[in-house]
Amino acid sequence: MKPIASLRPLLLLLCLSLAGCATLPGGARLQPGQSMRAEVLSHYGTPHRVWPEADGGQTLEYPAQPFGQSCWMVRLDAAGRLLSVHDPLRDEATRFAAVEPGMTSEQVSRRLGQERSRVFFRFSGEEVWDWNVPPDQSGYLLRFNVHFKDGRVLRTTQSMEFPTRDRDPRD
Repeated sequence: MKPIASLRPLLLLLCLSLAGCATLPGGARLQPGQSMRAEVLSHYGTPHRVWPEADGGQTLEYPAQPFGQSCWMVRLDAAGRLLSVHDPLRDEATRFAAVEPGMTSEQVSRRLGQERSRVFFRFSGEEVWDWNVPPDQSGYLLRFNVHFKDGRVLRTTQSMEFPTRDRDPRD
């Protein structure tokens, strides 16, 4: 038991380091209106996708799916200057408002970022995409689901991920 106890400080440091990797906002190092694209890329790394904006700017997408609960959207203006950093998965009201019936899959991806998974249900003809999202007051893990039929949003739902017990297979 003594060797495990001596590893606790190291394990704590490792956990804190990994938690820092999962959180994206730039803190004091990146300033909206001042920081440029090169600084953003140096800080955040290569984006998963780059979305062109109508004004000549770009939105850089940094998803944490399939294991995380966020997707950071970093908005740059046409000159490459940082405008904003936001996570569309953070707020329940924002998530539901961002997706409307009739939207295409590309529109949903642009609003919410990379999904956790996609599942096709043959009998209903629906494809369901889901995202891990921050838990509510219950503490259970939540998933935000978007149901598509014929390539268009049909509806959205939420589901809970309940913990499972480890059981002996002989039980």
